[in-house]
Amino acid sequence: MKHSENQSPKASLRQLGLHNVKKAYWNLGPEALIEETIRRGQGVLADSGAIAVETGEFTGRSPLDRFIVRDNITESTVDWGSVNLPIDRQPFEQLRMKVTQYLRDKDIFIRDAYVCAEKGYRLNLRLVSEHPWSNHFAYNMFLRPLAEELIDFEPEWSILCAPGFYAEPKVDGTRQHNFAIINFSEKLILIGGTGYTGEIKKGIFSVLNYVLPQEQGVLPMHCSANIGPGGDTAIFFGLSGTGKTTLSADPERALIGDDEHGWSDNGVFNFEGGCYAKTIGLSEEKEPQIFRAIKHGAILENIQFVEGTRRPNFDSDAITENTRVSYPIYHIYNALEPSVGGHPKNIFFLTCDAFGVLPPISKLTPEQAMYYFISGYTAKVAGTEAGVTEPQAAFSACFGAPFMPLHPTAYAEMLGRKMQEHQSNVWLVNTGWTGGEYGVGSRIKLGYTRAMISAALNGELERVAYDTHDIFGLQMPESCPGVPAQILNPRQTWKDKSAYEAKANDLALRFVKNFKKFEDKAGAGLCKAAPRVLENVKS
Repeated sequence: MKHSENQSPKASLRQLGLHNVKKAYWNLGPEALIEETIRRGQGVLADSGAIAVETGEFTGRSPLDRFIVRDNITESTVDWGSVNLPIDRQPFEQLRMKVTQYLRDKDIFIRDAYVCAEKGYRLNLRLVSEHPWSNHFAYNMFLRPLAEELIDFEPEWSILCAPGFYAEPKVDGTRQHNFAIINFSEKLILIGGTGYTGEIKKGIFSVLNYVLPQEQGVLPMHCSANIGPGGDTAIFFGLSGTGKTTLSADPERALIGDDEHGWSDNGVFNFEGGCYAKTIGLSEEKEPQIFRAIKHGAILENIQFVEGTRRPNFDSDAITENTRVSYPIYHIYNALEPSVGGHPKNIFFLTCDAFGVLPPISKLTPEQAMYYFISGYTAKVAGTEAGVTEPQAAFSACFGAPFMPLHPTAYAEMLGRKMQEHQSNVWLVNTGWTGGEYGVGSRIKLGYTRAMISAALNGELERVAYDTHDIFGLQMPESCPGVPAQILNPRQTWKDKSAYEAKANDLALRFVKNFKKFEDKAGAGLCKAAPRVLENVKS
């Protein structure tokens, strides 16, 4: 590709501290990157045409190895703690020098891209990666400049991604050999020791989560979004495995995006240009849009093939439960372009409650909405992680704590103001278990969940009667088109009603305990939205 005189390839590399690299590949297209991946023995083609790669030692993010440089900019603004881990400027500079030295005698792949589909918030970035498939991932996941925009492209942020470089913890100030470090002063992200591509995507998400609320009044959200034929926007918050990508991929509604969005004064806009979906258990019958998006140009991560074929075995977790696919958003036939929508009429909080306690759908008051947003609840299912032998409650503030540099209440207050201003309905949707906890009850059918969400979107749940949950205070519809009435109140699905009450009380206690760390900044109204813990209930 061509560069202007004031932004030549060599000058651009010198700015990043990269000199005398073996060869620099600038902005290769997917086809060329696939060829490079195969030529280097780093991937193979599946029968669908997608490229399949393995990310190595790490098949998921490593939250304990993600750091933010503590300096004059971040010292008093970042919510330091177990999520936002500090690292001093000196070890960062030391690591940057080591990473650039490591890359100098290697082939490198450079990708110019941007994030934020709404023009007023566009942020240009440049990725320098060691592997071609990491670069391909960035092509899929970030927004793609036009050819003429690349001529004088000026990045505001840069990412150096070197999976083959290992830190020395005792020397470099890291916990172990892998790391992902964000430096807001120098607008640079360093990634080393891990090939998991999600670190690239989530690094930029963390940047936007810090910059947009403070500088431009935009609420950043870990959510998917779509828009109906009538122009009504819906957003879906949820942690991994709750159905965020699945439920937003609706053939009746145009997809805005599947994971990361901003809510500005104009409405909702996608941060990204692609989707990064879990593939474990994927089938064409259950998730046709995602299944059909896995074609040439998509990247499959850590999947296994059916023996003797190049057909992916999406039921296999031999490498990891966190098998993934990335693809450009245009692989979804009804994706919206540009990826922007109006203010959301309906907001859904998705949770996979493996305890079988929460209703499959309930309507939240504004106070409850902020309470459950800050709580960010889901549950880990037995058998999905080493040492997990029974359901475990998992709380991740704002449904994305690992990517939120500010205090959770800052995001919750912004959400509360926007919900109130635009009169958004907020729904809590349990995509987990009913009739008992994991191992006793059964998973709520995807068809039922889709029917409940459709009823909420179509306004049909505005015309039904509601019951109030005696512990959680949630408003549960007594009827919903296409859904058996008996499953709408979870208590009624349990054979042993006293066992249900004990389990619900136990979960309520977990919510209350988790929320204590937010009480000093949350205010009395939010604290009153907590579930009511019953006395004299046997657990």
